[in-house]
Amino acid sequence: MARHIEHQIQQLKQLILRFGTIVEESINLSNIALFKKDVALARRVMDNDSEIDRMEVEVEEECLKILALYQPVAADLRFVVAVLKINNDLERIGDLASNIAKRVAQLENTGPYELPHEIPLMAKQAEEMVKKSLDAVVNGDPDLARLIREEDDVVDAGRQTVRKNMMEQIKQNPESVESLLRINSVSKHLERIADMATNIAEDVIYMVEGEIVRHRQDS
Repeated sequence: MARHIEHQIQQLKQLILRFGTIVEESINLSNIALFKKDVALARRVMDNDSEIDRMEVEVEEECLKILALYQPVAADLRFVVAVLKINNDLERIGDLASNIAKRVAQLENTGPYELPHEIPLMAKQAEEMVKKSLDAVVNGDPDLARLIREEDDVVDAGRQTVRKNMMEQIKQNPESVESLLRINSVSKHLERIADMATNIAEDVIYMVEGEIVRHRQDS
């Protein structure tokens, strides 16, 4: 039985990592589409959302199968529970990447636009946080996970700056309100991607150490 569950755990690990790779690619492509104003690439990201949804279901079914058939305990149980949570966060990240891609397509229809300089910084940071969070999953690295939690503040600050600037520009250029609101929406989606990466990092800490740190600021 021990060998069987070990094999299933390894398979689950490979599955969640494959899912993470697909989601990482969606974030990367949505950011490229945003910076290059590439609507065709944006539509490719949107079309890929159904594959992300399918993968989420596959991972969840595998987790439930392990719980039902093997009744894991201790570290194995924490791993399966953590994967269930990470799986949900990855699906939400995929949705957010798709939402950014939708904004790219919409912005194309509202005329020329310029992105605030904070948005490329936020996009790079959020994308890097997702990559690091998945590295933390692979390596079972709670120290890296704790660093990711600290990096979330950078993206939050960028979001607040963009929001303030967009509201000021709306007052000064009401004719551009549609584009400005969509740019503001992009910054919100990037902030949420960083939040989901932070959630994954917190799940890694739970998975390795059995400590629940979500909602705590001093960990």
